[in-house]
Amino acid sequence: MSEVIQYNPATGDVLGTVPEASPDQIRAAMTRARAAFPIWRATPLPERLAFLRKLRLLLVEQAHGIAEEIAAATGKIRGEALSAEVLVVADAIHYYERHAETFLARQRVATPILFFGNRSYIQYQPLGVVGVISPWNFPFQLAMIPVISALIAGNAVLLKPSEVTPFVGTLMERLFKESGFPEGVVQVLHGGRDVGAGLTAARPDKIFFTGSVATGKKIIAAAAEHLIPVDLELGGKDPMIVLADADLDRAVNGALWGAFTNAGQVCMSVERVYVERPIYDEFVRRVTAGARSLRLGEDVGSMTFPPQLALVEEHLRDAVEKGARIECGGTAAKAGTLYFHPTVLTGVDHSMKIMRDETFGPVLPILPFDTVEEAVALANDSEFGLNASVWTSDLAKAERIAAQLVSGNVCINEVISTVANPHLPFGGVKQSGIGSYHGPGGLHTFSHRTSVMLNKGKKKREVNWFPYTAEQERAFHTIIRLLFGTSRRATLADIRNLIGQVLGKDSKDSRPAGQAGPNGKEHTS
Repeated sequence: MSEVIQYNPATGDVLGTVPEASPDQIRAAMTRARAAFPIWRATPLPERLAFLRKLRLLLVEQAHGIAEEIAAATGKIRGEALSAEVLVVADAIHYYERHAETFLARQRVATPILFFGNRSYIQYQPLGVVGVISPWNFPFQLAMIPVISALIAGNAVLLKPSEVTPFVGTLMERLFKESGFPEGVVQVLHGGRDVGAGLTAARPDKIFFTGSVATGKKIIAAAAEHLIPVDLELGGKDPMIVLADADLDRAVNGALWGAFTNAGQVCMSVERVYVERPIYDEFVRRVTAGARSLRLGEDVGSMTFPPQLALVEEHLRDAVEKGARIECGGTAAKAGTLYFHPTVLTGVDHSMKIMRDETFGPVLPILPFDTVEEAVALANDSEFGLNASVWTSDLAKAERIAAQLVSGNVCINEVISTVANPHLPFGGVKQSGIGSYHGPGGLHTFSHRTSVMLNKGKKKREVNWFPYTAEQERAFHTIIRLLFGTSRRATLADIRNLIGQVLGKDSKDSRPAGQAGPNGKEHTS
């Protein structure tokens, strides 16, 4: 049996192994999930939420230990594991505990006058079995939130956590078990790309994937063979626009945290900064000094995945060869670990990989601009569109700029934060993904919408049914003119009278089919 190895990236130590799921085990897990789904679906929503409340309370009780486990598996700072993983997940659960019944409730909508007397509504139904494939950079948050959203909506879930951080997968497995979720409702499948492919081949009713663009394309191509719907939360190359009137201290601190938190391994990391020329030199000076002051192992954790460290080094080589200057950092540290010194780059342009491709590491390239129009054009000159930020004391100007940015999320005098607000939908545009979650849509994306039109069934026929008559045609013409023409003076009584004229004196005509109507023609139901 194959095994997945868990390393501690900050020390290089092997922490242990986890058995990889075999093809037979994947199929068996799908069988269990299919059997569990009808029972879980029939469980009233308040009871489903009670399981989530137990999970939330477990997170609170075990927060320190959970953060320790996440930090050991990823190399991140324990405080970051608490704030960006445990706290965000607990907040998301609490948010849905309060709002899920409203979000999933039957939604009444209007009915056109042609169908007067009918009622129309939308109801939300679970999809079935949802496959969640999650990444290694935030292996707890980016797995748990889609999983809990799918569960609340009434689905069974198969979770494949990243093979880079398998111990976070076993941690989640344990938490769901301790929370008492019924057998088969949520299962964890450990392993690499073969397990992900096996999960897709098992034909879940939806796939939710967070990860790289390249892998996302492979998943959606495989899912398309069976018309499996897919949500993709992919990469970013997030721009930060700093205007001359910005609070410089706040903007510098925002850039440092936005670029170097989680060692820059955030899909919403600040990966390119555009600074208005009058403050460019001072901004670079302060950011460089701030980056030099950050402490490895205390402020900035290690990177998590060795190939990602190699990619960072490749991007830096390409930039330097094309004329960029390293102001600080630029080298790995602590041999045998994945620590990398926070790095600031100047002299960059859009011909460089560092300004076009996702770097996903502790690197901050900075470029000056002269006009707002130039800054917006540079920010939008990217295949990605996940997040952006605008920094200025003129909030009206900031909102005008934000409206011009092609991005799923925009922060003003803030950075990254939209992903941690459960009220806001989160998702990207362009190569940054398809679909969104969080907010009401975080439950709706794991539901199918059923449109229902209800008629009391007391009339023998409707005004638009057979037989077609000249009187009916004249009535439709009158209705169109009265409702949508320049006069638009129709009242509800007018429309009812017209319908009554077409159906007969009583619009609730109850004569049986085959009986002659008032015009001498056979009446049909």
